[in-house]
Amino acid sequence: MSESLHPAAPHHLPGFITAPGDTDILMVVVGIILLASVLFVGNIYLKIHSLPERMAHKSQKLQFEIVAVLCLLALFTHNHLFWVIALLLALVDLPDFSTPLRSIAGSVQKMAGIPPDPDPSEPLDQVTAHGASPDAPGKARDAAAKRVESHHA
Repeated sequence: MSESLHPAAPHHLPGFITAPGDTDILMVVVGIILLASVLFVGNIYLKIHSLPERMAHKSQKLQFEIVAVLCLLALFTHNHLFWVIALLLALVDLPDFSTPLRSIAGSVQKMAGIPPDPDPSEPLDQVTAHGASPDAPGKARDAAAKRVESHHA
């Protein structure tokens, strides 16, 4: 039995037309290209979307957290205004208000005769190097809790 073309079919068929039961090579190649391009464009989108977070990574912790939350809101709500605000916030360096306020609070505590609370940003080794016991943060926390309880009673 010889396979012959149908008499109504053209004598010269293009190469992308396959015989019944054969694998369609063109469809497989187009599917692979489509999958690769979707993954590539998605990767670029996520890189651009995380740009404010990568820029704010070098800044203060609070600023980085605000930028990260704005980027997540922009990602899940598709609201581009959040992303623009996050980008602008990542570009601007916020002034450090906590260090002077912590210094003022420590000075006021000294004037009032209350021992100052240990600085949470200092590692424990630096606290013990200044003459405090290793359990000083725990004791200060316990003393603060007792003061709060006595005020509420």
